[in-house]
Amino acid sequence: MENLENVLKTIKDFLSYRIYDTETVHLTVGTFLSIIIALIIVTYVLRLVHRLVTAKLPEEDKNKFISIFGFLKYVFYVLVVVIILSSSGVNLTVLLTASAALFVGLGFALQYLFQDIISGILIILDQSLHVGDIIEVENKVGRVFEIRLRTTRALTRDDKVLVIPNHKFLTDSIYNYTQNHKTTRESIKIGVAYGSDVKLVTRLLEEVADEQKGVLKNPKAFVLFEDFGDSALQFSLNYYITDSFSDPKTKSSMRYRIDEKFRANDINIPFPQRDVHLFQKNLSPKD
Repeated sequence: MENLENVLKTIKDFLSYRIYDTETVHLTVGTFLSIIIALIIVTYVLRLVHRLVTAKLPEEDKNKFISIFGFLKYVFYVLVVVIILSSSGVNLTVLLTASAALFVGLGFALQYLFQDIISGILIILDQSLHVGDIIEVENKVGRVFEIRLRTTRALTRDDKVLVIPNHKFLTDSIYNYTQNHKTTRESIKIGVAYGSDVKLVTRLLEEVADEQKGVLKNPKAFVLFEDFGDSALQFSLNYYITDSFSDPKTKSSMRYRIDEKFRANDINIPFPQRDVHLFQKNLSPKD
């Protein structure tokens, strides 16, 4: 029993041995060993979390988490060291006070960075956005070709790269044309002159849709007589396609065909007209 007490006392004395000793900092062997053990535990815990988070993700998405977990590892390392030193009686007030202004500046600078990174993690985890999706952001349509932790990149219809901060997917309304499926419904607005044969107009528009390459036969295109406008009878040709990214070319081709068929069948597309009435006021001789 006495030997055990001696051993415990020796261990206690060893752990209490001060490696670094000043008026404000007292670093013992026990504190140093506690820091090492805590860092090892944090390393293995982060590895376990990394495996659990990326277990069901594609290989390309797994690689995106390497940098963020590397960053988190160093953040936790600093926190562990600070907590252990503080619990061991080390006075960190001077250090924290001197660094307060730096921390405030870093906080403002990194605010949007962390917001984008967290948004990127959520996008990857819930698979709400995929490479190849066609999206509309601020009236710009693009096809997503890369999803990073901080930004998402899309190629617009005029072959320009659109760089989108990931926080916009959580804070703004963004259209995803292909979230549920590749098929989208598009439409062309047409106005014809009053007195036109509306049944003939409907038939010609349906023919244009049937003849157009890329327009689906099923679901079938349809025409709506939408309204009696100020200067024209308003129609819309509604059709379905699987490549909404190139829809402007499809619409252009169909408008050429509509103009050709309307000219051949004497159907006019009017321009806005206004009737101006002039009134002459009879002036008296005194005026």
